[in-house]
This record gives sequence, C-alpha cells and structure tokens, in this order.
Amino acid sequence: MTITSTPAYEKPPRIPRLSALRSIGALILREISTTHARSPGGYIWAVLEPGLGIALLVLLFSTGLHLPPLGTNFALFYASGLLPFFMFVMVEKQVGNALMFSRQLLEYPRVGVVDAVLARFLLSALTQLSVSALILGTVLFAMDTRATLVWPAILSAFCMAAVLGLGIGILNAFVNTYYPIWQRICGVITRPLILISGVIFLHERIPQPYQDWLLWNPLVHITAQSRLGFYYGYRAPYISELYVIGIGLVCASMGLLFLRRYYRDSLER
Repeated sequence: MTITSTPAYEKPPRIPRLSALRSIGALILREISTTHARSPGGYIWAVLEPGLGIALLVLLFSTGLHLPPLGTNFALFYASGLLPFFMFVMVEKQVGNALMFSRQLLEYPRVGVVDAVLARFLLSALTQLSVSALILGTVLFAMDTRATLVWPAILSAFCMAAVLGLGIGILNAFVNTYYPIWQRICGVITRPLILISGVIFLHERIPQPYQDWLLWNPLVHITAQSRLGFYYGYRAPYISELYVIGIGLVCASMGLLFLRRYYRDSLER
C-alpha cells in the first residue's frame, strides 16, 4: 500500500485587483509624503493658490464694476469658475508627470503604469475637491451670496473637469517621456486658457463669431455647468457634457494605447 503524504498548506495567490489596490494606496501615501509634506507650506499652499487667485480677481473687478456678470457677489462668481478650472489644471499636471515621478518604482513588477496614473489622479482630484469645498464653504457662510445651490450641476462640473484632466494628463504622460520640453510648452498653453474659458468673463457676453468658436474649448462647458449649480436662474443651453467626457475618454484611450506599446522604451530614455 502506498502512503501519500498530505500536501503542505500553500498560501493562495494574491488577487490581482487587491494587489493593484495595495500598490495604488502605497503610491498615494508616497505622493502625500513627497509632494506635500516636504514642500514649503504643504497643503496650505494648495488652498492659498486658488484662494489668492479669487481674491485678486475680486479686487481687480470690484473696483470698476458695481455687480459681477451673474448675481451680486464677486467672490462667488469667480470661485464658481476658477475652482473647476483649477481642478482640470492640477489633475492634468499631476497625471502628466506620473511616469517621470514614479520612474524608479515602475521597474518593480507589482507596480504598473495604470497604478501610478490612478494614484496621482485620485490624490489630486480629492485634494482639489477638498480645497474647493473649503473655499466655497467660506464664501457661502461668510458672505451674503443669496445662492441656491444645485448640487448635481456642481458635482457634474467637477467630475467633467477631473475626467478631462485625467484624459489629457494620460496622453501628456506619454508625450512628456519622449519630449520633456512638451511639459513647459503645455504649461505656457494652459495659462491663457483662463481668459477664454468663461472664468473671468461670461461666455454669453463674448461677441459672435468668437462665441461659437470658443465652444470648441471644453473648459467653457465645464465653467458654465458649474455656474448652473450656483445661479438658479442661469441658463446655458450650449453645454454638452458628452462632448467634454468624450474628449477626456478619447485622450485617455490614446494615451493608454501608446503607453501599453511604448512605455518600456520611454522609461529607458
């Protein structure tokens, strides 16, 4: 009679999804410790940057105008446009630098490109949401804004900004590894967008044919969607959520396709 030994207990392999979540969580903790904890001011500067921008706009325009283009409060008008704009800018910037920032960690088999991108996206988006909530809460409680908030429109605007920033950021993450100067070019291109995205001036006040031309700018749709949530009587029939989300998804798909094919070569450059 042959005696067969009982096989030793073997630990089951890790579920890939759980392993990916652990990697993303570890990368987020690393981002927090390296990006904010070591920088002067840390998260304080994340609040001061948009806050000072809103204060500057209020100071410049309230001295020459009696009322903002919408409502009666200058701070609320510029905050409703500038904060979603900052959401897009910061998410795009952080995601666009994801591969360069995590280049050494990507050599480990458990850390993938998607993990690095998602970690930066989640941290940046949650940071901007927290900053926006703090600034908007201060404006609403400290000033007589007479605003009737429509939360679905507000959340939709910030989601649109986050998706657009993620998509363009993924595409830029690939381009930046091959052409590092593109990062500076993209920064130069992004700065003037505040003037043509409905942040400072109401899009409806822009004369034709420029008004129709600027509708190709997805940030115009995001800004108008945000103001729908703060100004009950405001109407913007030109808003297309599908257009903004579509651009974000197309850019994300292109970026992921290129990264899947060429990211190993780009990391060795």
